[in-house]
Amino acid sequence: CKRRYNIKLWKTFTDCFNCLPVCAVIDEKIFCTHGGLSPELKSMEQIRNIVRPSDVPDSGLLCDLLWSDPDKDIAGWGDNDRGVSYTFGPDVITKFLNRHDLDLICRAHQVVEDGYEFFAKRQLVTLFSAPNYCGEFDNAGAMMSVDDSLMCSFQILKPAEKKRRFGDKYAK
Repeated sequence: CKRRYNIKLWKTFTDCFNCLPVCAVIDEKIFCTHGGLSPELKSMEQIRNIVRPSDVPDSGLLCDLLWSDPDKDIAGWGDNDRGVSYTFGPDVITKFLNRHDLDLICRAHQVVEDGYEFFAKRQLVTLFSAPNYCGEFDNAGAMMSVDDSLMCSFQILKPAEKKRRFGDKYAK
């Protein structure tokens, strides 16, 4: 945003993001967050106690809730290739859900080809709603709906067809 537009617009967006809720829980069963889990998270009260608005620190609970990622190839916690926060394995997800009597973690933060992708035996779903992300990925986007019985369904957002411009032999 800073490179494509200007610093003032970027600052306006970050000021807005710094006021948004960090997490949500749907009907006491679906935990929603942008990134993932944190090794510091022991109770939901810790999330309720996060003061907003606030800038995102380089480490700690708030940082992890926004920037951590699941990793099927590890157990426990690992270093994140992004250089911030952690990765967490399926075992961490199972323990978290059991400890808090939850059924599902819904998170975003990573491009997935079909717009949504389940992880850890359907205990976590990654949703990514921006099709053709940054014009660099041919991914679909998705939206998740939750009905009264907590049944989740997905609407897929396909990338728009690239319009052929005069003289552009490579576009469709």
